[in-house]
Amino acid sequence: MVTETAPFTTCGLPSLSSLVFGGHDTVDCPLPKRAEHLADGGVLPHGLPSAVHAELVAADREIRPGGPPPGDTGRTQDQWIDVFAADIRDFVRRQDLAGAVVINVASTEPAPTDGSLPPSSLYAAAALRAGCPYVNFTPSTGLHHPALAPLAASSGLPYAGRDGKTGQTLLRSVLGPMFLQRALAVRAWSGTNLLGGGDGAALADPAAAAAKNAGKERVLADTLGTTPEGEVHIDDVPALGDWKTAWDHIAFDGFLGARMVLQTTWQGCDSSLAAPLVLDLARLTVRARQKGLTGPLSELGFYFKDPVGDGPSSLAEQYTELRHFAGRLRDDATAPEAHR
Repeated sequence: MVTETAPFTTCGLPSLSSLVFGGHDTVDCPLPKRAEHLADGGVLPHGLPSAVHAELVAADREIRPGGPPPGDTGRTQDQWIDVFAADIRDFVRRQDLAGAVVINVASTEPAPTDGSLPPSSLYAAAALRAGCPYVNFTPSTGLHHPALAPLAASSGLPYAGRDGKTGQTLLRSVLGPMFLQRALAVRAWSGTNLLGGGDGAALADPAAAAAKNAGKERVLADTLGTTPEGEVHIDDVPALGDWKTAWDHIAFDGFLGARMVLQTTWQGCDSSLAAPLVLDLARLTVRARQKGLTGPLSELGFYFKDPVGDGPSSLAEQYTELRHFAGRLRDDATAPEAHR
């Protein structure tokens, strides 16, 4: 966890032991059973699920069925927002919490094709209606829907997103600036992802994959200053489970036009890469709320493919901004009443 490293230990972040978990989920498999599956797949250390069984059961009791159900006509969208907001408020009250942050970690949804709010946007609106900061860790629409812009602007709450940067794009945000700074002209940048689990199944939908790939391509355009040839392909391989492999093939020109190629292979576990970032974002966003910061937290761009607000795309520059942001969160720092 980045927030457990030295630059962040004096920022007044909530302790890990003080965090309480709950939420909405469309999957009805109990958390203890899911943890066992992760241990069987080599994601979690053997014996860890049984060691934290009580904590998993407690969190599982705070998970409500996700919604709205597809094709539901029993409630209007505004009524669904009220239902979700009431659930969030009730969670805070029942657990006697000082505050809460709503983080979207659901599977990627296709971009909306009409004016209606997709599920991610309903939950984003509910978070703000419940008085909670919101973080979109997915490429789904969330607060990016035009209809929610007035609500986001008037909420007086901080928010961040979108699409967590955990693997292939993390590497791209490091390599892109290298090519630019060394004046190595990138001619083409192509990639392939093999992954299983829920994300693999969700991204088998071409519309969902297009929403995911948009962020990957945007990082290259922002760091290189141009969009090279090439595409990213995502293939669902259920046998891989929670593990993924990402290949990149980069064709570039050296001195006097010498043609060269860099190929990279990234093999990792999605949940293991994402979980510490989600915990970081929960702690940082809650602390930002305590310090009176509002609006898009562009300084958290370090964590995202497509960050809200204005900020650099290079990982090194993003980390510098994050360090500065940490300084503003300290008790001896003076925070402005509003932050845009």
